[in-house]
Amino acid sequence: MPTLVLDRIDRRILDLLQQDAKLSNQELASRIGLSASPCLRRVKRLEEIGLIRHYVAILDAAKLGLGLTAYATVRMDKHSDSPKRSAMRSFRDVVQEWKEVVACYAMTGEMDYLLRVQTVDLDHYSRFVMDRLLRHPSVLDVRSSFMLERIKDTTALPLPD
Repeated sequence: MPTLVLDRIDRRILDLLQQDAKLSNQELASRIGLSASPCLRRVKRLEEIGLIRHYVAILDAAKLGLGLTAYATVRMDKHSDSPKRSAMRSFRDVVQEWKEVVACYAMTGEMDYLLRVQTVDLDHYSRFVMDRLLRHPSVLDVRSSFMLERIKDTTALPLPD
């Protein structure tokens, strides 16, 4: 995929929207020194080319009662009766249904997937692992690590110069 060329104004728009996606077009335009119409055209272009994928509200998990963040590495059984591709596809499909899994990544190395799991507490996490994750027919091994303290947690991406 070719790298997009962004000028200083595009980078400033992206930077400001990553900090606060609720900025009105008028406020955004004012902060970057453009009038409202060209600013809106630039934002629309960034959306159309897929650089801005969508806008979200980031919720506070602890205030929602979801006090445990776990990272689970999952190793799949590559010698099961079903073909490897089918097992991986099946796992990917079922992960979409597990509301506790807020992120899932296919990985290199010893483990096949890394899951970020958000639950109420350790009991809830234990039930999730025992009743869902380990019951998937292709899951061979799960290793868990738990977040002790949030040092840095951002959705903002570093913008290239």
